Amino acid sequence: MTNIGFGDSNFNFAVYIANKPNMLEYQHLTEVTALVQGEINVINQACGNGWRKVFNVYAKLLYALDKKYFVYSNKASTWQDYRDKYLLQAQSKTALLFSAPQLMAGNKLNTKTVHIICGKAHAKALLNSGKLIANFVWLDDEFAIDKRNKLIVCPYFDYRQLSNIKIERLARLLRSFKTG
Repeated sequence: MTNIGFGDSNFNFAVYIANKPNMLEYQHLTEVTALVQGEINVINQACGNGWRKVFNVYAKLLYALDKKYFVYSNKASTWQDYRDKYLLQAQSKTALLFSAPQLMAGNKLNTKTVHIICGKAHAKALLNSGKLIANFVWLDDEFAIDKRNKLIVCPYFDYRQLSNIKIERLARLLRSFKTG
């Protein structure tokens, strides 16, 4: 299987989402395609508030991460600046994927990449379809973790579902991949 979505094809931070922007140019993607500066704004203008929230929450999450282990926020002075100038662009090491997580690299476990699945329903659909094999430990009704695969299920990237408090919780869970 191939990764399909937006971002740096050499990513180490991947977010998986069930839908893609409803724009003709994105309906037939076959690989990870880097966005260019201003493209997130074009998607927001064409597709509305839902996509604005996805991109904003993604950038806010990167800014909430422990800078000792995750250096994304070192590139820009604010999460908004990071979103507009670096998120999902070439060399960003970030991806927003519409395909299932690829937890193996060849015959070996891919231990360099952090994987986040947006939404319990999306995670369950991937599991039920056989596109994902994972050993989740459900921490509560919204968060699950598979430490071996560096894989987390969290609420959908939306302000109401993944509030700032929940972004902080997700950041703490991600730190556990680096510290233990």
